[in-house]
Amino acid sequence: MRAPGSTDAYLQFLLPGILVQTVMFTSIYTGFILNQDIQRGVFDRFRAMPIWRPAPIAGAILGDVVRYTVSAALVLAVGMVMGFRIEGGAGALLAALMLLNVFALGIGWIFTAFALKVRTPGTVMTHSWLVLMPVTFGSNIYVAPETMPGWLQAFVTVNPVSHITTALRGLLGGDLSLSAVALALVTPFAVTAVFGPISMWL
Repeated sequence: MRAPGSTDAYLQFLLPGILVQTVMFTSIYTGFILNQDIQRGVFDRFRAMPIWRPAPIAGAILGDVVRYTVSAALVLAVGMVMGFRIEGGAGALLAALMLLNVFALGIGWIFTAFALKVRTPGTVMTHSWLVLMPVTFGSNIYVAPETMPGWLQAFVTVNPVSHITTALRGLLGGDLSLSAVALALVTPFAVTAVFGPISMWL
């Protein structure tokens, strides 16, 4: 049993949030690499081939599943060496990885749209950080919302990053909440519904 306020208890609290942060930051490279390919003329070659027009974009996004999974696995490996324990079991771990991938794939559509609109990979990176930094650090990743000022608690409560972090804590901690998982899925589905068609049109 871990004592409240101990370093062990904080590791159990923190690591699911670090998983979210890592995968969120990794999702930037969806747009960054895509924009690089566009600038190098790779997409001009694709457009001259008899393939489904959106295939290169869809393929790049689905290929990111490997990147997200590897990033999450590395964080989990380091965490477990430090003492983190997956109390929900193997099934919870698989569900958590799937949830992380769905969330990251949804958010990745924003950066895909950026990549198709701006001129340089550096611009993609700059715009992406402007989106990610406020929602990542204004969330419940590092500390519980009840320890924050009231105005910040209001933002943290509606922040999608807080929703996915809460869902992962429940999954990995053996306290599954279907309502938390459902809430965490709202944002990636909504972002995909908006930015997916925009990206395909661009």
